[in-house]
Amino acid sequence: MSDLVNANAGVTPGRRRKAITVFVTGVIAGGLSGAALGVVWWALAPRVSVVVTSDRVFPENYQPQEYFAANIAFGAIGAIAGVLMAIGLVSMRREHLVASLVASLASAVVGTFAMWWVGSHLGFVDLANVDIPDSTVVDAPLEVTLPAMLLMWPLGSSLVILIMAIGDCLAQRRRVANHSA
Repeated sequence: MSDLVNANAGVTPGRRRKAITVFVTGVIAGGLSGAALGVVWWALAPRVSVVVTSDRVFPENYQPQEYFAANIAFGAIGAIAGVLMAIGLVSMRREHLVASLVASLASAVVGTFAMWWVGSHLGFVDLANVDIPDSTVVDAPLEVTLPAMLLMWPLGSSLVILIMAIGDCLAQRRRVANHSA
């Protein structure tokens, strides 16, 4: 019994967080930051002008730059959020990168969904059920038309974890090489 007590004596209590704590923290932080970043995306991304008629809604002109800019803004915000969230989660659980990876990926899923939902629903109007005069031009709600942009937050998080794992592996190799020499 005394061996079990003394085995953890050198580890600082503040650094020994359970994996579930990191996971829950990641999910909550991902949801809250995703909702806030949805507002940022809504504020930054350009809108596509659409023409509303009595029977349909269609883009006013050929406007690929607005769709592209909205997608790029979503992806860039997501990638930056993924990097920052992973750095925060790794600092909570540095000694076990797999727990940090799982937590950051869960954070990314929740955060990406929250960011998309908030950004696409701010200022949303159900154009099919609104009585608007014929051929009215309005700004359409935001949407992500490139599904790959939804993966930018998880990719940013995974990249940070990969870099940390490679750094830990190289540091371990140096320690082994120095002890054997």
